[in-house]
Amino acid sequence: MTSPSAPVLGSLTWLPAVERPDLLAAPVAAALAGLTVPAWVAEIDEDLADTAAFSDAYGVPLEASANCVVVAARRAGQTSLAACVVLATTRADVNGVVRRHLDARKASFAPQDVAVAESGMAFGGITPVGLPASWPVLVDPAVAAADLVVIGSGTRGGKLAVPGSALAALPGAHVLEGLGRAVPAAPPAPAPGTERPVRAPDDSDVGWGERPSDVPDPDRRYLEDRPPHWGSD
Repeated sequence: MTSPSAPVLGSLTWLPAVERPDLLAAPVAAALAGLTVPAWVAEIDEDLADTAAFSDAYGVPLEASANCVVVAARRAGQTSLAACVVLATTRADVNGVVRRHLDARKASFAPQDVAVAESGMAFGGITPVGLPASWPVLVDPAVAAADLVVIGSGTRGGKLAVPGSALAALPGAHVLEGLGRAVPAAPPAPAPGTERPVRAPDDSDVGWGERPSDVPDPDRRYLEDRPPHWGSD
């Protein structure tokens, strides 16, 4: 049987994940053994693990990468953890879709120390592969449909590339419509020399001692010459 070819993703060298266990967190390495599809790993600079920096440095498009965020859901005084997997071009709808799906009163991103301790993975490298069995793993349909998607390896020194279908088939996984919401585009910067100056709320083109230009001419001299202690008519 012919071994599958390594993927071509950015400038990285991809190897079968089983050949570089040093780039995997322990729970990730254990879980990869249960996958029925090839999983690839590439070594990266630990300082470039965050998605935006990783994409810029290694030329992997954001639409080919997925982020895994840990969510804390609270209901009736109890807190449970879940993971959300969305494309890097989107943002997980934690307060809407996620909260309702988990039937929680409140949902928010889990604190960093909690996410690290409970997952057994490094912050910035947390991945859906190898998470505790009790965690729901919510997967956006765009991730599930991807032929190959880049995710964390459990460490900051590596990235995994796996088929999206493998993530949708993980224990506890649910493909959830509307999970990933498009990130609003930033407004374009004004062209040089066209920036409007910042003005105070009470600033206007009418200065101290001046009157608006629409004052009728017969009254202008009266308004300019009257003593300040006179009242208005």
